[in-house]
Order: sequence, then structure tokens, then C-alpha cells
Amino acid sequence: MHVALTGSTGFIGAAVAAELSRSGCTVRGLVRQTSRRDHVEDLLDETIVADMADRTMQEPLLDGVEALIHNAVDWNATKNGDLARHLDVNLSASIELLDLAARRDLQVVFVSSVAVHHDMLPQWNGKIDATHPTRPGSPYGACKAAIEAHLWSLHASHNLQFTIIRPSAVYGIDPRLDRSIGAKIITQVRTGKPFTRMGGGKFVHVDDVAASIVRPLQCDTPSGGIYHLADCYARWAEWAQMVSDIVDVSIEIDTSSPTAPKNMFETDALAKNLGVHLNRGHAGIRTYLEELATLC
Repeated sequence: MHVALTGSTGFIGAAVAAELSRSGCTVRGLVRQTSRRDHVEDLLDETIVADMADRTMQEPLLDGVEALIHNAVDWNATKNGDLARHLDVNLSASIELLDLAARRDLQVVFVSSVAVHHDMLPQWNGKIDATHPTRPGSPYGACKAAIEAHLWSLHASHNLQFTIIRPSAVYGIDPRLDRSIGAKIITQVRTGKPFTRMGGGKFVHVDDVAASIVRPLQCDTPSGGIYHLADCYARWAEWAQMVSDIVDVSIEIDTSSPTAPKNMFETDALAKNLGVHLNRGHAGIRTYLEELATLC
């Protein structure tokens, strides 16, 4: 299968390119002029050098491909509060690209986010599945939710075949090492200072994310499938304790945060329809931190 991939040089994108390559697909990657590319040179069969804001890249990106994986995000616009660019690049350009994919009868996998959820309704009893309405709490989450809604409209008007993947916080070795989740914790623990960060999060390994994104292209799954990717919940205190054990530095750690979240995401459909089982748990985080500690 010939696949177009946006965001191909980023953390998740590079892992997806590797998964596609392993599965025998040919990959045409969209890359920004300023993006580092050495880590994906052997994974991308073709490249289109352009920004999502450049609409002239859309036709060449999709020419001759059978599927589109849309993963690109302009994080600078989001983080800098540049609403006009955020709406143009992350929302409008995405909708235009997906509209072109629908008119070309391509299969689409959209990399969304659990950020489409913020206000979670009590009648779901803490187990959030694909039927829960999207109620985002940020411009980023609202953008993802809006694109999801447009996918449904393209399914109705053009019979677009699509899958939505919603990862939680993704851990793994980032091509930019300092951005890997846990890198700052390793640095802090090594100072020997007390660790007081409260709370935690829902986490999933980048390899499981990549497998979940590629799998809809390989198996017969219902269009419109929505899959949450959340392997386990871990407090930052638990991350710090693992790091403390790994680097053999004893520190004071505040463990007073709740040990479980109010809500967790349903992943049964992920295993049933895509054959991806999220079962690394805390052991998976520890294995990752052991590798990360040798690099930091």
C-alpha cells in the first residue's frame, strides 16, 4: 500500500513511518523545510517538502496514494497563542486536505487526541468510550474535535472510510531527547532535591500508538471507528520513584496524590477490532526509563 503521512518527522510520525516500513508499505512523507530528517531518511520513500499552510502541496501529497494518515500539528501556533495561524494551519488546512482525500476515495486515519475530552459526564461511571460526546477544554482539543466532526460529514457526503485514533500522553524516546517524557524527572532526581510534583496522567507507549495508527490499513474494520489509547495511569511520584531506583539516588518524594484517576478510557474495541493490546503498565514505563536514563 502507498500511504501519505503528514507530520512524518515528529515523535509519533517517525514511529508511524517505521511501522509502515516494517509492514511493507511505501511512504510519502510531508516534511517542513526546517525539520530534522536524518532519523526518517531510511523510512520515507518519497518526501514533499512543505508546510501544512501551503495548500499547493495537497495534490502532490495525495497523488497516487491509497491512504492518508493525518498526524501533523503546528505546535508553535498552539503554544504561542497565535489563534489565526492555529485555525488556518491546524484546522482549515486539515479540513481541506481531508476533503481532497474524500474526493479521491482514499482511506483516512486521523491522529486525534484524548484532549477532545475535558468535561466527562458522570453517567459514564468513569469508563469513557467512543460514544461519549467531545467536550474539549483547550483550543488544541477543540481543533481535534472539529476535525473529527468534519470526518463524519465527509463519510455522509462522500462515503469516506476513516478511523480516529485518540492517544493519551505518549512516552518513548523522542528524536529530540529532551522532549521525552521523564527526561526532566531524571535530571531533577539526580540533583537529590525533593520531588513534589503532584498529579499524574494516562500514558501509552509510542510503539503501541504507531501500531494502532497503521493497523486500520491492514485489517477490515468498521469505518468511523474511534479508539482511545491509554495503557495505564501513573502518578508523577511513581515516575520519580522508578527513576530514583534506576539511577540509585535516594530522594524525598511526595506521594500524597490520588492513586487512581476519576475517569479511564475504554480500550476493549482497540483489542477487538485492531488487535492492539495495551498491557505494558508500570513495568513498561520502568523499562523505558531504564533506557532513557542511559541516554540522558
